Amino acid sequence: SLKGEIEIAPDKSISHRSLIFAALGYGESKITGILEGHDVLRTAHALELMGIEIERGFDDKINKPVWTVQGRGVFGLSESEDILDMGNSGTAARLLAGLVSSRNITSTFTGDDSLRGRPMKRIFDPIKEIGGQVTARDDNYMPFTVIGAKNPLPIDYEMKIASAQVKSAILLAALNIPGQTTIIEPKKCRDHTEIMM
Repeated sequence: SLKGEIEIAPDKSISHRSLIFAALGYGESKITGILEGHDVLRTAHALELMGIEIERGFDDKINKPVWTVQGRGVFGLSESEDILDMGNSGTAARLLAGLVSSRNITSTFTGDDSLRGRPMKRIFDPIKEIGGQVTARDDNYMPFTVIGAKNPLPIDYEMKIASAQVKSAILLAALNIPGQTTIIEPKKCRDHTEIMM
């Protein structure tokens, strides 16, 4: 038999979510194994703009970077004084748009040339259903602004196509919505968000 240990390579999708959930928790979280690419750093910076303290350090004992996040709870995000620049990260844009949509704050998102050309309407529809408002270029593209719902409503949402990003956006919004939100998938898609919740 083959016995031993392997180290799994960092994962971008899980790295985004680990920062977001640490921010939504109460107190200090320490995260190792974050994929420190441009996309994930955009999520970290956006969370910092919304009042979350995040620090990257290094642990000599394990010889790895350690990210420390001071979580402020589900209700702890504040309105950013600046535009949230997502760079080239569609995951950051869609997840964070869902996250802010059920909070009484206004957030403006932009990205690089490539991301500004990618459609975003599939997350706008559920955001509007829960009571958020969205203004966007051609009602589909960046830059866009989300005005979070003052009294967010639970929804039953049937996705037209399987999308882990759309599902995650709704799940993150639902954390701040009284009542039961239901999401119906046309087929199973990645479930990182559900597992981490």
